[in-house]
Amino acid sequence: MKYILETKKISKYFESSNVQANNDVDIKLSKGEIHAVIGENGAGKTTLMNILYGLVSPDSGEIFIEGVEKEINHPNEAINLGIGMVHQHFKLVPSYSVAENITLGMEPRKNKFFLDKKEESKSVKELSNKMGLEIDPDSLIKNLSVGMQQRVEILKVLHRNAEILIFDEPTAVLTPQEVRELLKVVKSLAKKGKTILFITHKLGEVMEVADTVTVMRQGSVVGTKKVKDTNVNELASMMVGRDINFVRIGNPNKPGEVVLSVEDLMVLNEVGVEAVKGVSFEVRRNQIVGIAGVSGNGQNELVEAIVGMKNIEYGNLTFYGDNINKLNVGKRRDLGMAHIPEDRIGTGLNMGANLEDNIVLTGYKTDQFSKFGFLLKKEMQKFSKDIIERFSVASAVPGEGVSMLSGGNMQKVVLGRELSGNPKLVIANQPTRGLDVGSIEFVHKTLINNRDNGSAIILISVELEEIFNLSDVVVVMFDGLISGIVKPEEVTLEEIGLLMAGQPIDEDKLIQYKEMGV
Repeated sequence: MKYILETKKISKYFESSNVQANNDVDIKLSKGEIHAVIGENGAGKTTLMNILYGLVSPDSGEIFIEGVEKEINHPNEAINLGIGMVHQHFKLVPSYSVAENITLGMEPRKNKFFLDKKEESKSVKELSNKMGLEIDPDSLIKNLSVGMQQRVEILKVLHRNAEILIFDEPTAVLTPQEVRELLKVVKSLAKKGKTILFITHKLGEVMEVADTVTVMRQGSVVGTKKVKDTNVNELASMMVGRDINFVRIGNPNKPGEVVLSVEDLMVLNEVGVEAVKGVSFEVRRNQIVGIAGVSGNGQNELVEAIVGMKNIEYGNLTFYGDNINKLNVGKRRDLGMAHIPEDRIGTGLNMGANLEDNIVLTGYKTDQFSKFGFLLKKEMQKFSKDIIERFSVASAVPGEGVSMLSGGNMQKVVLGRELSGNPKLVIANQPTRGLDVGSIEFVHKTLINNRDNGSAIILISVELEEIFNLSDVVVVMFDGLISGIVKPEEVTLEEIGLLMAGQPIDEDKLIQYKEMGV
């Protein structure tokens, strides 16, 4: 059988990090199929994709396009062979229009001096209509949602006549609504004859969208299966080499004293509109309070107000009984507040700095890492190695740039930094976004351990099952308000979903915020 794309014994070793990223990797794609590639962070998925797109050269192995062996040493060569890649972190120019980004480097011209802007917009409009990816070609990228920016990336690839589309962790930066829309788009492209290589951590997405799935572990292919012949539990076990267990984790400890009290909090968004509209709740020692809600209902503004990144218009925040409304981010951290931000690249890390600088970013002034104003490099390296080992940060080497890590491993660096040292209060905003199932299980256990060791934890997640399984109490937000406070063991997932949509449930199942520690 002739495959549209086939690799044979692809291997790649990175000497700088002493990692065998790919080891004799074989993969076969039939025309028009959606082929998912899954594996833990560091399993070798991204390296394989970068090899196929010409960003990395393999040490050995062969690549066949429609049965003919090809060498791909540059992205231009991949594009000429009909391979396009939609990157996890977009490669767009924010100040350019949609049409300008899509045709960049291939702009239609009236003559050698002038571009044909009308033809540029027309061609993009025709392409978007043909592929069912409607978008205004004249809109500026900076004014588009993340989901629409991803649509531009897809159209950019299609404009270059790609027949094989590589999606590298395409849902890691999307809201649940945008994820659903993307999966529809992927299915539509496959029906139009495009071949999709879909890299993801989320097994639910694999079961929903893929025809075939290849599982990688530690650089090698563990197996390839038809999706209809497998299930989530089997795939999870193949990924990590053991059974994975995501079950409701109850609190064995009675919640302690109130750590953070939020009273009548009002916060504005970036355009001056009320995003948090009089919210009140408490979180105690030995307790995880989950904040559930569809993305965009005030959760981010609430987090930013708690950690000191956004001003409070009205209301009070008290930390162990002391008002902290006027304290800046640094002083709140000094009190024992840790923050795992939603945006690991923009907020959680300094992409221009190396690994150990990022790992001690929030604690470099402490006695552990500095003396008489000088940084203690050996202590920084020792601490970094400990974080790398404990949090299984694959391909991480002290002294090297953090930007070289995959998105999931960047997240582990942030988690390791923030969850070390037994913080009094942890604000975890989407802590498992972009992580594989094994890493998610590890993060869940780490959060539980922190809780059981006395931390108070606020968990914000768009993954409803994550909220349900980890939380001792769930605060549900809708349109900037609390639509209900519930205990997970007393409600169903469906009832939490109703509250997320602003719909009522049985009042007997709701509790008041002063009862959250009972």
